[in-house]
Amino acid sequence: MPPRCQLLLGAAALALSLPALAERVVCHVTYYGETQIIEAWPVASPYGVAPVSIGSYFLFRLVVHSEPADLAAIKLYVYADHDSGPALIHQANYRYPASNAAANGFSGLNFVYEPLRDGELQYWCEQK
Repeated sequence: MPPRCQLLLGAAALALSLPALAERVVCHVTYYGETQIIEAWPVASPYGVAPVSIGSYFLFRLVVHSEPADLAAIKLYVYADHDSGPALIHQANYRYPASNAAANGFSGLNFVYEPLRDGELQYWCEQK
């Protein structure tokens, strides 16, 4: 293949991958003054998306669906990681694609409390 064709194919591949980068969702999760960034891209099935440990007690799960369009959504789950297993303590659903019109992204600033240990988790999310 001539170098010019390779260059054009490479540019086309890059152009096709750029929209995929723009679809990611980034959540800023703060626990005990430490902020952790959690990123997610659209997935075909939510079942393979594992939660992320936040500190020693919270689990944060971020799922992004882009297709089919009528079911497109961003879903956030916060679990308390009890000895008996995770317990859902917060759930939020947003339209996809999201609008970052709020001061703290599309979600605004959220506070989640765990009643047994008085833990507080804060998060806000944006689409990039």
